Amino acid sequence: MAKTSPTNVFEAYRKQFEKDFTKLLVLRSHEMISGGHMILTFAGRSKPDPTSEDCCVIWELLAKSLVDMVKEGLVEESKVSSFNIPHYTPYEGEVMDVIQKEGSFSLHSVNCFALSWPTPGINTAKFIRAVSEPLIATHFGYSIMDVLFKKYQEHVVDHLATMKGITMKGITYNLIISLIKK
Repeated sequence: MAKTSPTNVFEAYRKQFEKDFTKLLVLRSHEMISGGHMILTFAGRSKPDPTSEDCCVIWELLAKSLVDMVKEGLVEESKVSSFNIPHYTPYEGEVMDVIQKEGSFSLHSVNCFALSWPTPGINTAKFIRAVSEPLIATHFGYSIMDVLFKKYQEHVVDHLATMKGITMKGITYNLIISLIKK
């Protein structure tokens, strides 16, 4: 998802997150005894806005790299248009709403913390490549990987340079949730 994605895309991803997270809670609740603890950690965002910088920019830079490759004739535009990384970063309130609605757990604690992107840009590129390469390679083929992530590294370095001195510079957020089975 990107800032330019239609509203219905954000809504579809939010609904899918709610469905999947509810299913996880239901299944785990069947495996646990009353009073048992479960700790979850996953990527989240610091603001209710699903287009906020802390969840989208890292993927927007990857999209920008793919667009560069289209302009250079290295990738077909139709391939880029049909590509999607199924990634949603929920806001703390969304997570708590699902936990409350599902009802099997009480919330012991929830913490949101910021993580700086690995620096320099090559480390961020390696991190995102490790996470996304199987999806990208399946759609585009392995032959584009080195060029794509070289371009991505350059975009990350440029982004970090333009954000110099700004507190949002290369930040992602993680949620840690401690639950107790009712």
